[in-house]
This record gives sequence, structure tokens and C-alpha cells, in this order.
Amino acid sequence: MDVSQTFEIGSAATKIPVGKGSLFLIAGPCVLESESHAHMLADAIQSMTSELKMPYIFKASYDKANRTSIHSFRGPGLAEGCRILKAIAKSTGLPVLTDVHTPDDCARVSDALDDADIVLQIPAFLCRQTDLLIAAAKTGRAVNVKKGQFVAPGDMKHAVQKVRDSGNDRVFLTERGASFGYNNLVVDMRSLPIMRGFAPVVFDATHSVQTPSAGNGVSGGQPEFIPVLARAAVAAGIDGIFLEVHNNPAEAKSDGPNALRLDRLKALLEQLLAVQAAVA
Repeated sequence: MDVSQTFEIGSAATKIPVGKGSLFLIAGPCVLESESHAHMLADAIQSMTSELKMPYIFKASYDKANRTSIHSFRGPGLAEGCRILKAIAKSTGLPVLTDVHTPDDCARVSDALDDADIVLQIPAFLCRQTDLLIAAAKTGRAVNVKKGQFVAPGDMKHAVQKVRDSGNDRVFLTERGASFGYNNLVVDMRSLPIMRGFAPVVFDATHSVQTPSAGNGVSGGQPEFIPVLARAAVAAGIDGIFLEVHNNPAEAKSDGPNALRLDRLKALLEQLLAVQAAVA
């Protein structure tokens, strides 16, 4: 990867290098379920990553706009969700990441979180939406574009270029699996070095084990495969790992079937750091 494609996220106290050789973590619940729950997870994960000296970005969505069922929980909404995210950023000093779904969302989220260090995430299904990519870029915030399940890895360079041509070089990509028939995803590990040729790359080990819409109005998952895919991705060469983490996945309000249990996180991170050290 060209050194010109590297950048940093965060303040002086929590500077996170992206694309510079160190593995960082993006983790948290799929959706903001409550303020107390989000704070609990942020504090618990930060404690682990601090001990492991692993850079960490807290993630959670204020709105999940692409749920399978209209009756599914979507989150607290933009105003309340941004208030919670800002409180977490302030109390922990962590950068925070959240999805945006429309061009108007981008400026609203950026303004609501004002002095917090944030990453705007483009959902996989929206990765080709030009107006959304441009609007996210123009906030000046770092932008994470999740690779669509329907997009070839090499074609993601066009999404990256939309952000860069809009004046923002702080863009990275996240692999989350490709559609493989109905209700199934597979990860082509070739996608990681292909995309890393033109942008830093994160691997989403939890959405990659999702079985989309395979349940009764919800998506299923195969979380037992999270560790093996995560280890393989780190061995293949990535810049960050993305994990949806929950203390009780069976009770999670979104994406519980593919989430990693909180009490299994530290052991997995230790493995991933060891793999990275072995292949560095």
C-alpha cells in the first residue's frame, strides 16, 4: 500500500494509525440499545485493549435502516444516538464510529458530535451511493466504506476515489463477505490484498459469518467461525479488525446471532496480535 494512503484517527491522546502496520480494533454493539449498555461495553472493551496496547474505536449505530423486518428494533435515532456517542467519546477519550444512511445524515452527525473524534461508516448496501459518499467526505471526518456483498474487490476503488476526489483522503474499506447463493456469505481472502492496494483495509469478522435473512424475519449467523476467519484475515494482511461484541448475544436487539460474546473478546485479540507478530 502506498504510504500516501495512510492517515490517523483520534486526538493526541488516542492517536490511531491507519495503514501504518499496527492492528487496530473497531468494536461494540450493532445498535445502541441503551446509554448504560453502550457505556458498559465501551468501558469493558477499552480495558482489554488498553492492557493489550491495541488501538480501539468504539462502534454502534444510532439507526439500523436496513433491518430485515419492519418490526425490528432500529435504535434510538440520530439525535439521541449522537448524544450517547458523544458522551462515550467524552468519558473514554475514544474515537467513535457510526453508520450514516443519507447525505443529510452526514453533516447532522458530524455537527452533533462536533469536537468528538468520529468515523462515518457507509453501509455495505449503500457503498455505490455517490451523493452519500460525497457528503460523508465533505464533513472532513474519516470515512469507512463497507464493501457491498455484490461488489468485486477491485471495483471498490471507485468508491474510494469518490471520497478522495471530494477532498478527503481519510478513507478506508471494510470487507464483510460476498453473497454466495441465498442466505449465505463467503469471504474471498484475495479481496484483502486487492483492496489494500489502493486503501487501508479492515476485516469485519462478525458480519462475515452472518446468514442474511435466514431466520424468521431476522438474519442468522455462525459465530463459531469468527476466530478462524479473523485469524486468516490478519495472516493475509489487514490494517484493522471489526467485531460486533455483546455481553449477551441471545438478547441483543440487532445481529445477536453473528456477534462475538464479550467474555471471548480478549482471548481472540491476543491470538490476532500473535498472528500479526508472526507474519510481520
